[in-house]
Amino acid sequence: MTEPASDGSTHSRENSANEARHKEYWRRNIRYVGILLSIWFSVSYGCGIVFAEALNAFRVPGTHFPVGFWFAQQGSIYVFVVLIFVYVRLMNRLDREFDVDEREDA
Repeated sequence: MTEPASDGSTHSRENSANEARHKEYWRRNIRYVGILLSIWFSVSYGCGIVFAEALNAFRVPGTHFPVGFWFAQQGSIYVFVVLIFVYVRLMNRLDREFDVDEREDA
């Protein structure tokens, strides 16, 4: 362990490094959330509203529901659930990288 200098410079350098890591962790977390929510918005709004008429020319196999209607009612929910699993995977990887994961050390 490093002994702090009389002026406390070692302690402030460690705090500065920890603060920088903490800011980077949250910056990347917010970036993940922003990207994933943008994808969800694009699918929900784009497929369910903007492109609904074009997508309605196609049918969901086995149901005869128009694809545009299906995306507006169900598809965006399924995409959201998939994005939750993607977020969990991304955050687990980020947690391991920054050594804040929930694994038990034996």
